Amino acid sequence: MALTLQEKVGRMLHIGFDGLEPPDYVLDWLARGQIGGIVLFRRNIQDAAQVAQLVQTCRDAAPRPILVSIDQEGGRVVRLHKGFTESPGAMAIGATDSELIAEQVSTVLATELRALGITWVLAPVVDIAHNPDNAVIGTRALGNVTPRVRDLAVAEVRGFQKAGVAATAKHFPGHGNTPIDTHVKLAVVHGSLDFLWEHDLVPFRAAVEADVASVLVSHVKFEDLDHEHPSSLSPRVVRDLLRQEMGFDGVACTDCMEMNAIAQHYGPAESAVLAVLAGEDVIFFSHTQEYQQAAFDALVHAVQQGRLLEAQIDDSLRRIDTMIARYPVEPRPSLEVIRSREHLAVMRRAAEAAVAFDQPDSTIFPLRPEDGQHVGLVEFSSFMDTPALESGATTALVSLLKVQAPQIKSVSLPSKGFDEELAARARHLARESDVLVLATRNAHLWPQDKAFASELMWLAHKVILVCLADPYDADTLPGANMVIMTFGDSTPMLEAAVDVLLGRLHPQGKPPVPVMAG
Repeated sequence: MALTLQEKVGRMLHIGFDGLEPPDYVLDWLARGQIGGIVLFRRNIQDAAQVAQLVQTCRDAAPRPILVSIDQEGGRVVRLHKGFTESPGAMAIGATDSELIAEQVSTVLATELRALGITWVLAPVVDIAHNPDNAVIGTRALGNVTPRVRDLAVAEVRGFQKAGVAATAKHFPGHGNTPIDTHVKLAVVHGSLDFLWEHDLVPFRAAVEADVASVLVSHVKFEDLDHEHPSSLSPRVVRDLLRQEMGFDGVACTDCMEMNAIAQHYGPAESAVLAVLAGEDVIFFSHTQEYQQAAFDALVHAVQQGRLLEAQIDDSLRRIDTMIARYPVEPRPSLEVIRSREHLAVMRRAAEAAVAFDQPDSTIFPLRPEDGQHVGLVEFSSFMDTPALESGATTALVSLLKVQAPQIKSVSLPSKGFDEELAARARHLARESDVLVLATRNAHLWPQDKAFASELMWLAHKVILVCLADPYDADTLPGANMVIMTFGDSTPMLEAAVDVLLGRLHPQGKPPVPVMAG
């Protein structure tokens, strides 16, 4: 049976919602064909059985196959966390410099998604980490050496798609050369198109050549491409650059249209129409029912008024249907694959190959608290709790280290600032310890953390600096006796750091970005 105009438009609109079960309005829209897919966030996740049931409920409500997507990059950006297999994250994968590891990690993530009935992952990030001050990308990037990012990105795409999940290269045409988080405001890049072709576009072109299923277009404005529109709303970026010049005929999708880079400049109705005019196939409105309804109504009206051509909608549906057919829901693995011994072992091997260190000092390393060495640990929590990260509570190095070495004394400094009592305890610990383990998370971005970490290093006798997020803290805080870099604070990376500190693991990783006078 032929689709109505409303059903055609609906297949291009994908939405998010609150809760562990789909609200009635979502089930109603699915039944009527007003939406073509759902995107899941941590607010929708309790455990594997619940997620599988939620996904199935949504699929059963729709008269036609729908797409279910999720941001499961690994590392900092994961929606499936507790109860699922954790990945070291992209920059840690870059530190392994291993395409085999990159593919294996993606295969594990994809296999667990398929067990839940999810067949579209909004990963991998293939942005190049040009800018150390880029808070929203950071360790989500594989590195800043263009050929290596290209090869590792292709390996990640291969791992996802061979395991039966449609991969997404993002954030086209590159989000790595700006310090601005587009969740917060519009980012503008003034670099040349030649630079883009030589660097940022290289991994995207390789992903397209590797038959990546989808490409997510960023809300970054590139002045040399389109001085008027952000990329997601730009025909020059989507139609000309992505489709014609790069030859991509898969699904082009927007980043969430409720991000401030768009919402502060356009209403939901106009932004949805502009995105489709630009050539996007799937439009994401991830949070607000009112905006989702406005976008749907505007798209239908734009076709009825002749602003959008129905033939263009048909082209988008062809691409969407092709992706659905290529990545069917069934047959799927059982839920027993989730956190299986084999999956955990893959992530453990990846973490062990990723962790790196510099200038080891045999007088303090490995730590020997059981022999009377007085070891103190001061750990800074993370400020990085953006809508993209949706991070919640941060896994603590201190809890993992003290399980193995309960003699160690510690102070944990919370994000968003800490009071003088905690600061005094940290100073006392720095003075009294034979060795201070100073664990930072992006002190290079936060003046208060940088200043206090520097003070603690000055007070301490010997310092082992552990960079738990971006490795740039190694340059921001010079003078440590030894530096360990984990390229992210996922559980596998923290466990690897503990093993390094206790002398059980010799680091093999190499920073994939320039640090330590590299």
